[in-house]
Amino acid sequence: MIELHYWPTSNGHKITMALEEMGLPYEIHPVNIGKGEQFRPAFIAISPNNRMPAIIDRAPADGGGPLPIFESGAILIYLAEKCGKFLPADLRGRADVLQWLFWQVGGLGPMAGQKGHFLHSAPEPVPYAIDRYTREVDRLFGVLDRRLADREFVCGAYSIADFAIYPWTVSALKRDATVLAAFANVRRWTDAIAKRPATIAAFAKGDPLQAQQATDEERQRNLYSQTAASVADRVGK
Repeated sequence: MIELHYWPTSNGHKITMALEEMGLPYEIHPVNIGKGEQFRPAFIAISPNNRMPAIIDRAPADGGGPLPIFESGAILIYLAEKCGKFLPADLRGRADVLQWLFWQVGGLGPMAGQKGHFLHSAPEPVPYAIDRYTREVDRLFGVLDRRLADREFVCGAYSIADFAIYPWTVSALKRDATVLAAFANVRRWTDAIAKRPATIAAFAKGDPLQAQQATDEERQRNLYSQTAASVADRVGK
């Protein structure tokens, strides 16, 4: 059994997509990040970076005790290796999937996140930041569109690279329906993944939690205003 510490964000959806496609049994433990539940000491023990998602594998392959893992990219690799699917075993296929996984983790995710923040959550408009991140997200979707020009999925076969990239693409579309208008290949890829039963089931896992969203004040305090000292203070309580 996989214990998934989760909230319905793009990074959270990555892991429910993986678990549903892999057929691994799991149970969700909600972590309401807007209300600050990621600072609870019990969660910090699992995820030292006080970010979700995180998992605990109650039955790891080595037969040892429960194994906690944080960071969505690391979780996707671990789960793929556990089930033997969605990450090729051959040298070149594995390298291909991993480089696109890290493209999302180090590029599309952070850039799209900053774009969303400055457009929708910043206390006041910062035109330079909005322009900078809007342009970079556009560039990254151009990279993805070229990649998908001659293949069904990011690395040919469906993989953890698709699990990582898809939720961030959907999030961008929800915020701005025109964002992918110029990228026909990304649109085709997104539409195909959206129809998969595992995708539908994965995103439905978050529906019961949507009503528990935090206020703007709570989100500002718990998501955007932390320092090392403030986290240490909260964890120590």
